[in-house]
Amino acid sequence: MPGFATDFAADAAKAAQDWLSALKSLRRASPKTLEAYGRDIGQFASFLMDHLGSPATVDDLARLSAADFRAFLARRRMGGAGSRSLARQLSAIRSFYRFAERDGLFRNGALSVLQAPKLPHLVPKPLTVAAASRLADGEGLGDGEAPAWIEARDHAVFLLLYACGLRISEALGLSPRQAKAEPLVVIGKGNKARLVPVLPQVRMAIGRYLDLCPFALAENLPLFRGARGGALSPRVIQYRIEKLRGALGLPDTATPHALRHSFASHLLGNGADLRVIQELLGHASLSTTQIYTEVDRAHLLAQYRKAHPRA
Repeated sequence: MPGFATDFAADAAKAAQDWLSALKSLRRASPKTLEAYGRDIGQFASFLMDHLGSPATVDDLARLSAADFRAFLARRRMGGAGSRSLARQLSAIRSFYRFAERDGLFRNGALSVLQAPKLPHLVPKPLTVAAASRLADGEGLGDGEAPAWIEARDHAVFLLLYACGLRISEALGLSPRQAKAEPLVVIGKGNKARLVPVLPQVRMAIGRYLDLCPFALAENLPLFRGARGGALSPRVIQYRIEKLRGALGLPDTATPHALRHSFASHLLGNGADLRVIQELLGHASLSTTQIYTEVDRAHLLAQYRKAHPRA
């Protein structure tokens, strides 16, 4: 990774590189995660070089105090870093130190007294069932402005987002071979595969798109194509939904990601188990699913009244 190798001393730089390699091979971290962690530890190395007056060695890393770590976070805060960035950087540093301790390179107990910055509790807002259904049913797509195959394409993508809970990158990354499988095998973050059941109407929408698509589709190349035959850009789908908001009276929160979130929220509101939703979404941690989904208050109260003996 660029940056930290020149700002750490040689022994510390090797430890950092070994840590990133372990994240890639053992934890199957995605390229974007590796890039972010490499950047985070690189900024930490640059700070230490300025803070200590020379590139930090392994011994230096072992001797850092809680005040040193706080000074780094304060420097980043003054540089404009927000709470989420600081929390991620602290998480990266802790991961690096845990790796170093497990490998017997060095340890430092000062990190244990640090608290991560408080984060705002932001829950993505789901669409109502009616609003999500209007998009998933393809309302407004048959306006005559686009060829029939593009209308069929967009309808199929909308259904994959709402009826299957796919990320837009996952939907647009499908190949014809994957799309024909039952259940659907989706390659998500960290190159991890998961199985997703597909409703008959989703199969029908994909089939209609395949029938109408004017381009030859190789089995292992992207299923969804742009107007000129190249792989479909996520921005095209985002723009398509933006245009439909006014026509269908949808809120500004109607986005491709809102359809995925609505998938999870509507399942949860109808009694689906949280761990099942976790598997369908491809979340590594249940806590991610708990933040990502929002229990409908009316459903929660109804379940309480149904289950509580004194209700």
